[in-house]
Amino acid sequence: MSRLAKKPIVLPSGVNVKVESDTVVVEGKLGKLSQVFQPYYVSIEVADGKVMVKPKDVYGAAAYAGLYWALVRNMVKGVSEGFSKQLTIQGLGYKWELKGTKLVCTVGFSHPVEFTPPQGITLALENNNTVLKVSGVDKQLVGQVAANIRGIKPPEPYKGKGIRYVNEHVRLKEGKTGK
Repeated sequence: MSRLAKKPIVLPSGVNVKVESDTVVVEGKLGKLSQVFQPYYVSIEVADGKVMVKPKDVYGAAAYAGLYWALVRNMVKGVSEGFSKQLTIQGLGYKWELKGTKLVCTVGFSHPVEFTPPQGITLALENNNTVLKVSGVDKQLVGQVAANIRGIKPPEPYKGKGIRYVNEHVRLKEGKTGK
């Protein structure tokens, strides 16, 4: 069993957790999240400002205990603090701008690429429009949206032009004359 799943999840002030038959609902100042869980494998209990995820005596329950502990912890952190990822754009003539809620990327294609974020995700431009901050309550959704934006024009391996995460290191290859 996961060692972390043995520890309780301490709830910050302003965060409420409700456990219904097979659903955990977490509410906080930034929003509301819900997650369906397997009551056959784990039981989730809320008491004294702490959440405990306990495995049942069934084969494979320990893995589910670690999984649901991490999911509930991320939900609690999301509704209290939120999650964010930062992307940067590199390349001559490469730029992006926000038009309303849409992100318009000009990244070397014959046309600008428009990206509409899903509900619950906010986009903000920083550092003279070179850094894009993707933020939201749901950790999985923030990561998926950031990956989708990066997928518009991932960094190419010869010059490093494209969209990348802020702390991402792109290994550059030598060209054909680099023997």
